[in-house]
Amino acid sequence: MDEHSRTHSRWPPLLLLGLLLVAAGLALAIGGGKLLSVGGSAYYLITGIGVIASGVLLAMRRGAALWLYALILFATLVWALWEVGLDWWQLVPRVAILCLIGIILLLPWWRKPLHSRGGSLALAGSIVAAILVAIASQLSDPDRIEGTISNPNEAASTVNPAQVAGDDWPAYGGTNAGTHYSSLEQITPDNIGELEEVWRIQTGDVAGPSAPPEITNQNTPLKVNDSLYICTSHSRAMALSPETGETLWEFDPEVSTQGAEDFSLWAHMTCRGLAYYDAANYAAGSDTSEAADGSETGNNSAATSDTALSFDIFDNSDIFSLDLSFLSLMFGAEGAGNAQPMLSETDVMCPRRLYLPTADARLIALNADTGERCANFGENGEVDLTNNIGDFDPGGYYSTSPATVTENLVILGGHVTDNSSTDEPSGVIRAFDVHTGELVWNWDSGNPDDTEPLAEGETYTRNSPNVWAPISVDEELGMVYLPMGNATPDQYGANRSENDETYSAGLVALNLEDGQVEWVYQFVHHDLWDMDTPAQPVLIDLATNEGTQPAVVQPTKQGSLYVLNRETGEPIVPIEEVPAPQGAVEGDWTAETQPRSALNLLPPPLTERDMWGASPFDQMLCRIQFNSLRYEGQYTPPSLEGSIVYPGNVGVMNWGGVAVDPERQALFTGAKYLAFVSKLVPREEVEEGQGSASEQGLQPNAGAPYAVELGPLLSVLGLPCQAPSWGDVAGIDLQNAEVVWKHRNGTTRDSMPFDLPIGLNVGVPALGGPITTAGGVSFLSGTLDQYLRGYDITTGEELYKARLPAGGQATPMTYTGEDGRQYVVVTAGGHGTFGTKMGDYVIGYALPE
Repeated sequence: MDEHSRTHSRWPPLLLLGLLLVAAGLALAIGGGKLLSVGGSAYYLITGIGVIASGVLLAMRRGAALWLYALILFATLVWALWEVGLDWWQLVPRVAILCLIGIILLLPWWRKPLHSRGGSLALAGSIVAAILVAIASQLSDPDRIEGTISNPNEAASTVNPAQVAGDDWPAYGGTNAGTHYSSLEQITPDNIGELEEVWRIQTGDVAGPSAPPEITNQNTPLKVNDSLYICTSHSRAMALSPETGETLWEFDPEVSTQGAEDFSLWAHMTCRGLAYYDAANYAAGSDTSEAADGSETGNNSAATSDTALSFDIFDNSDIFSLDLSFLSLMFGAEGAGNAQPMLSETDVMCPRRLYLPTADARLIALNADTGERCANFGENGEVDLTNNIGDFDPGGYYSTSPATVTENLVILGGHVTDNSSTDEPSGVIRAFDVHTGELVWNWDSGNPDDTEPLAEGETYTRNSPNVWAPISVDEELGMVYLPMGNATPDQYGANRSENDETYSAGLVALNLEDGQVEWVYQFVHHDLWDMDTPAQPVLIDLATNEGTQPAVVQPTKQGSLYVLNRETGEPIVPIEEVPAPQGAVEGDWTAETQPRSALNLLPPPLTERDMWGASPFDQMLCRIQFNSLRYEGQYTPPSLEGSIVYPGNVGVMNWGGVAVDPERQALFTGAKYLAFVSKLVPREEVEEGQGSASEQGLQPNAGAPYAVELGPLLSVLGLPCQAPSWGDVAGIDLQNAEVVWKHRNGTTRDSMPFDLPIGLNVGVPALGGPITTAGGVSFLSGTLDQYLRGYDITTGEELYKARLPAGGQATPMTYTGEDGRQYVVVTAGGHGTFGTKMGDYVIGYALPE
């Protein structure tokens, strides 16, 4: 054969494949050298050199190429098992591509020219070994915890009706206790699979081109009597038929841009819910509370009469219905023993009302029957929440969460823009008269002892820690529970006041009557990681070895579930102070220890081995990134080189909170596991006006010596750098403070490249809260994939899954319709920065008639 023929015979396919192997080996060797230089594994450098040699041998048509590649694959398999064991998702990037290349090498048109039967058998043996390991890894899931939560029994403690929603769902968390629990039991593990969509509406409130980056539709509807109440991203309120979704009325507050050209530079725009008040629930001698048997509870639904008369009152062009049952409350029922107090004029004209927090910082009272303003509340039905607040950027102050309503008060806090400056609005919590809108008391953590309303022209303490999550109330104890945020900026705290240090990132209990502090418990000392308390405190009467205790359960971003006596603030479940990493930037400091509850969903600390990818190449880059950043475990201080925050500031738990079954004494929750990076940027390196409108990217921190770059720890492919699971569901026995079961939750169905409809069960993050019911089922809809899911609360088994038309980053709710059917309703509106599909849907599900 002449030289031309010999050269041609070495060309495709062997030469081409050999060159590809050389290129891949070079990438591994170069990256592996970099990884080794930052203290990482030598595997990638060694393997890269081996793959280069194998590629050269293959191009030369040497049978030794198969022997060498078989050795590389087998050694990789051994190394992978040593690093991660039989963890399928951890094995994939280490072994899968090398195994696939090995299979290609065994195909006849590549194998035969090499004339190496022994090498082929060796490579086949390595591939078979890899396949056997893959099969074995499918038999178990190291992330999974199996167990069964006990069903309620006769020995179970008596359930407090104030902690249970029944036929109605009259508060964001079901009740002011925030349990997210319903006594309904029509839907059970046996029939949940028969649930079907029975109605669907679109509100018409959709994100436009001038929307904020984090526009969201996170509404949890309320249901009282014959109406379902919702609010939308732009603070519109609507009443719907609970059985059909038909619109009964709409109210548009016409949100102002507050002087800006549009909404595009606002950080947030959302409405998580409305608050409901019914004067009849507090009439003397009335008792609408019942046991947890599917009926109304306490201040949770209106007292109605089947024989009540009504007539229309004409006031100019407005028509509304007045229920004559309230006349007996005004003038007294027959018999001295049934005498009732006279209702105020506002209660007569607006006996059932909704409180709507708007994105331009107003609190509006609406007649729940008609959607008209309750004119005697504040000025023409609204209170200006910017009073005494001072200056702020458009969209920089308002309440994203619904107010909490008691017999006499409507209480709410407010959102402030994180990491914009050191001169943001106060985090004051205010209590307004439920009838008139007059300010009754205010609690400003910057001035905690003076709760008397400020005079006109005075300003609450600038930059004091705020409360942006829903607030809980125990009216029997006369206490208000505040999940506290931080003084901004989050990552630099040298200039925080003594009050900031005392009240940040904890739980504060106030006296309901006057707003004075009863007790405080802090969950993060000198918080530098945005670990503000994100969720509504849950009030439950908990059976313990010392008897039944009035408890409050507080979910946190850092993964601990703190269980305290809600009367005294003393821990019921032990809390330990654990040593924390030290070494803040110049001028700042770190706490020597940080609290950790014995009941927690904390992940293990990250290691280089936990870095992940779709292939060995992006995994290697993640390992380089990990070793180049500062990380000494949870609470690693922010740094100039960049520090890993894990769990990240999106939290293990966030605003959706948890659901607590007071009968089973069990807790159901989702859990997220995403690492973030916090990198401080010296002030002189930041141009004036530079910064992101969202809470990721460069945050200006004007007034502080450092800006900060924030974002998730991602690979070059946009995948999380740490291995899945990134999202679980968990069931917890509160009596024993034990995580009974934990499973991966959610798939890649809506996160694949090119919108490929492939649902890999990796476990994905969820934003939005769960609910649970006496029927033994729980619901959650907030995952990255667009599904409403139903679970058996005792085992965590997924029993139901319904496809949603958009992201379900909201908390579902449940109620009984007038037709006697139990409904489950969820908002599917998407989330801007979470990256889910946007929409304007509200969807109802029920069992077949």
